[in-house]
Amino acid sequence: MNPIFPPRRPPVRHRLDEAEPSAELRALFEMSPAGLAVCDASGHVLRANPPWHALCPHSAEQPGIAGLPEEWQRLVGWRGAWGPADDTVVSEGWAVAASGVRVHLRASTRRLGAAGLAAPVRWLVQLEDLGLRDECERARVEITALMGTAGVGVATWDAEQGWSSAAAPRHTASAGEGAGPQPAQLSIGRDVVEPESLADYGRLQQALRQRQRAEVRYAVRHADTGRRWLLTRVEPAELGPGRPAMSVVTLDITDEENARRHNEELLVEQARARESLLLQTDRTRAVLDSVLVGIVTVGPTGIEWMNRSARRMFGGELADFIGQPIAVVASPDPEHPLRRTDWLSSLSEGHAETFECRLVARDGREFWVVGNAVVTGRESGASQLTFALLDIERRRQAETQIAQAQASLQRIIETAPLAIALFDGRGLQVLQLNQMLSAFARRPVHEIEGRPPSLWLPGPEAAALSADLHQAVASRELVRRELHRDADAETGEPGRVWDMRIVALRAAGEHNEEQLLLVASDVTEQRAAEQARFEAAISQREMLVKEVHHRIKNNLQGVAGLLQQNAQRHPEAAAALGEAVGQVHAIAQVHGLQVGVTGPLRVRGVIEAIAQSVQRMFGRTIVFEVAGPAPHRFALTEADSIPIALTVNELLTNAIKHSATGEVRCQVEFEAAAVQIAISSASRLPEGFSLAAVPPGISGLGLVRALLPRKGSALRLEAQGDQVVATLRLEPPAVALLEPL
Repeated sequence: MNPIFPPRRPPVRHRLDEAEPSAELRALFEMSPAGLAVCDASGHVLRANPPWHALCPHSAEQPGIAGLPEEWQRLVGWRGAWGPADDTVVSEGWAVAASGVRVHLRASTRRLGAAGLAAPVRWLVQLEDLGLRDECERARVEITALMGTAGVGVATWDAEQGWSSAAAPRHTASAGEGAGPQPAQLSIGRDVVEPESLADYGRLQQALRQRQRAEVRYAVRHADTGRRWLLTRVEPAELGPGRPAMSVVTLDITDEENARRHNEELLVEQARARESLLLQTDRTRAVLDSVLVGIVTVGPTGIEWMNRSARRMFGGELADFIGQPIAVVASPDPEHPLRRTDWLSSLSEGHAETFECRLVARDGREFWVVGNAVVTGRESGASQLTFALLDIERRRQAETQIAQAQASLQRIIETAPLAIALFDGRGLQVLQLNQMLSAFARRPVHEIEGRPPSLWLPGPEAAALSADLHQAVASRELVRRELHRDADAETGEPGRVWDMRIVALRAAGEHNEEQLLLVASDVTEQRAAEQARFEAAISQREMLVKEVHHRIKNNLQGVAGLLQQNAQRHPEAAAALGEAVGQVHAIAQVHGLQVGVTGPLRVRGVIEAIAQSVQRMFGRTIVFEVAGPAPHRFALTEADSIPIALTVNELLTNAIKHSATGEVRCQVEFEAAAVQIAISSASRLPEGFSLAAVPPGISGLGLVRALLPRKGSALRLEAQGDQVVATLRLEPPAVALLEPL
């Protein structure tokens, strides 16, 4: 019931303030694009349409006209009350709308009831948003100014009004074929069109006559400005039913054509410059052939050019190496500089990087070089690498490198807070060691130096260390192992954990034996802290998982309660809602079992819990039987626990629904590697029933077929006398087979 328009028998003439408005007036009131509101003399809004609510801000503290901002009260003519005049009061102004945007509005206020009448006086307030009108006016002014200053001609043809031109182009010719008042686009005659553009001009005239869409470029000869290029677009349109229209726009594109020709001339100049550059390159290569440094240019596909010194250094001609990677002359070292692939990304244009490496010529000769790598041609888009290689004395360089390595190793051994030892590669005797290695071996330094591990380590530890040393020599790779030491009962030293790393070193000379470096660090505290963090993380995760399962179970039980209430309120949907309640209870049982359990869910517990839930729900006795030697070994996977629970719930529900009397039996037999669940009840199968013919669905056997895991599960439904038995067989991977406890 509407409190503003109380129902009563309408008089002969309806007044908005005296009676309930008719359906027509209500429709007009609601469909009006303007904001409308009916108010009483105190400014209280009795009725308002949606545009009024969209425009007018609302005050929760003081509703009605009196609660509006001052600018809105002035706009609707409110001064604490409305005047007695019957005429409509119209005003315009700006105000902040309900959306927070300042808008331009027109307000019209009029009294509906006449003075002296018994009916109360009502006031009708109308709001009009003038923003669209203002936008159209601004757009008209801007378009007029734009058309008047730009080299664009625009004309519009209307079936009722004929041609109207918004602006004329700057460059037009004398009148031609058109007669009478024509827009500028149609006043270009054939006599001013250049001969090569006559065909395009004819296509434009045909499009204008037939009002077809077209875009034509053509050249004209202007009497004052000479040759000009024009682009005319014809676009048909419909201004209304049976009112065809057409818009024509002409642009002067002479500058665009001139720019295109200028670009063509630039391309010709660039081609000439490229030829000159190639000639200069040939001259430069001739000069490079005379120097003693080997110069090699490498492109995306491999070696592109080599000077005479590089060909002599590599032991072949350019044809032997063209297209091959420069690494073809590199030694087997995987870290060889010539095997690098990041030169182009790591070097900037013109900057060089110096390196030393060993090369292998085609004739097998090995030698050391010092070289530079430079990136060239990046600005032209074809980046290249240029290598400059100089042959140097290999032995001197090798001796220098070994001396530096020995000096560095000696400083590390003396100062590092690690257990460090240098072993002989053949006999595994300790050549050098530091004090930390004495703590590692639990022996004085003089009992370790010059002796193999078998003389200063216990038997198992010595054998393991010797094996690691031999492996490092054979593989020439880093060997890493952790040594866990038990506490020493004699000295009282606690157990420690050492992280050992062994690497093979190059010999100092050709006839010297290989050496091995052992570095061991005490990581006892680190491993203990890691183990503590790991155990804490596991404990926290288990607690969080249990809490999540507990909350999910509570939420699902709440959902089941809501569904049961809906089933009571809506008996017609009780069957479907009851089925959903059973499914929700089955899922809740799975999560409830996981609250107090660590590890995977056992199959027996899940099936027994679901049987008890279905028994409580339907009030029918379900006889639950378990057979098999080790039921505790079978668990449900996390992915299949919910589908299998819903499947068992659906089979038990079907057994109760399709059997009026008698008991329902649920027998679970645990075999060696499978679980077989048999659910039986007194019922009958339809004639010709086939489980394979049941389509997957959202309820009944269709839901069971949809939920069953694709691998490791099989369902059989058959009649045995006066009983119907549903047998569900689960095998890995549908169930997990745990190790025996």
